[in-house]
Amino acid sequence: MTEYRLNTPLSHEDVHKLVAGDVVYLSGRVYTARDKAHALMHSKGCPLSLQGAVLYHCGPLIHKTRVLSAGPTTSGRMARYTEEILGLGVRAIIGKGGLPGEPFRGRAVYLAYPGGCGAAAAQQLKARDVHLKELGMAESLWEFEAKAFGPLIVAIDSHGKDLYQDVRASVQSRLRS
Repeated sequence: MTEYRLNTPLSHEDVHKLVAGDVVYLSGRVYTARDKAHALMHSKGCPLSLQGAVLYHCGPLIHKTRVLSAGPTTSGRMARYTEEILGLGVRAIIGKGGLPGEPFRGRAVYLAYPGGCGAAAAQQLKARDVHLKELGMAESLWEFEAKAFGPLIVAIDSHGKDLYQDVRASVQSRLRS
């Protein structure tokens, strides 16, 4: 396990050096998106460039530009959009619960952030802008400025290693024993 402090936008080299189990702290621009934002980007396109971007599956609570809470939401609900989102140049997705690992191979990572830590995340994030505002606070595409946001665990790396898959295999093996 290695600890990395990375700045966004992320390069291919940034992502390629990460392996499952590494710890990451991010600084720079981070975008949020949940179900409605993913669906709207799917049907109408993305309103901004996400080349090298980090996308956080999060429905934040914001007062003016102050982030009050920004905990992760379950990523599995957005799984059907993963290939398309990564195709826009997104280099990392942050969330909880994981996603299928195959779309990440060779191009991106999935970073796990613990649920229940929304207040802690809020201390490391500042709202800069909001896109797709018509979707409401939780569903809008927020643009945050992150300062040492983490710890984030590399749960799926770009080399095919998937910690969620490893845990499932371990449980199945123990159940068979």
